[in-house]
Amino acid sequence: MRVLLIGANGYLGRFVADRLLADPAVQLTALGRGDDADVRFDLASGSPGALTRFLDAVHPQVVVNCAGTTRGGARELTRHNTVAVATVCEALRRSGCGARLVQIGCGAEYGPSQPGSSTAEDAVPRPGGPYGVSKLAATELVLGSGLDAVVLRVFSPAGPGTPAGSPLGRLAEAMRRAMQSGDGELKLGGLGVQRDFIDVRDVARAVHAASLSAAQGVINIGSGRAVRLRDAAAILARVAGYGGALHELDGPPGVHLRPAIGHPRPESDQAGPVAYPYPDGCGTWQQADVRTARDRLGWRPRINLEESLADIWMEAACRI
Repeated sequence: MRVLLIGANGYLGRFVADRLLADPAVQLTALGRGDDADVRFDLASGSPGALTRFLDAVHPQVVVNCAGTTRGGARELTRHNTVAVATVCEALRRSGCGARLVQIGCGAEYGPSQPGSSTAEDAVPRPGGPYGVSKLAATELVLGSGLDAVVLRVFSPAGPGTPAGSPLGRLAEAMRRAMQSGDGELKLGGLGVQRDFIDVRDVARAVHAASLSAAQGVINIGSGRAVRLRDAAAILARVAGYGGALHELDGPPGVHLRPAIGHPRPESDQAGPVAYPYPDGCGTWQQADVRTARDRLGWRPRINLEESLADIWMEAACRI
């Protein structure tokens, strides 16, 4: 099976590449903006015609798109998350390769959910910020393209390689700093938020399964269980061996009073509430209904949050 992977050097893309390369039946070609890609191409600025010519030359059977960004303003997010996907869809429609498209979406497309509920694929998406809007627009482009395509809506990815600027990455960095300085207490904000964390290696397994399946439409990829960020912090403290006290400084959702979780402060400054750590427009609760992934992909999550956090901590500990 010839697979073209777009965004192989990104957070999710690296694990998807590893998973696909582990399958001896897969012949993988990586396309991206970096020098280490097999083919250099910028989806946000490249033309559909140029991509079409490449598709006709390589003739992949599956195209997996892991490219995109979580940072920047509305214009930047739209360029990398929406315009780029429009380029992929247009090129696939023009090409004679007939490739199946596996597009990586996100849970932020749904927006806020009712606490205690599980969000299924038939929920009406109401993204609460520009990131979710840009990803939802990409999903709509894929679903309306007429292609053989599936969109995997990934909820909150975790595990090795977690970006330092993510909520779990900031938790690990704050704990590392506290341990390095011998601080016996750690003051953190925004810990009341509950998210559905899913290990990146399980996400990669889902992409592999989707590549082999005939499933179309939208499929949620998550653990099926919401976890409060304060509980994740307690697990992280345990795996890190941090014996200090964790003090919670929660402000109301969406109120930004300090720039980062665990933000260092001058000795003379009393700690105040820190930033609400999930500016994803999804409110205080998200939990995926993952029955469709089980039924249509034969996929279930395997890696629990403690293992994901242990891997996040191993990377943070290397900086001590």
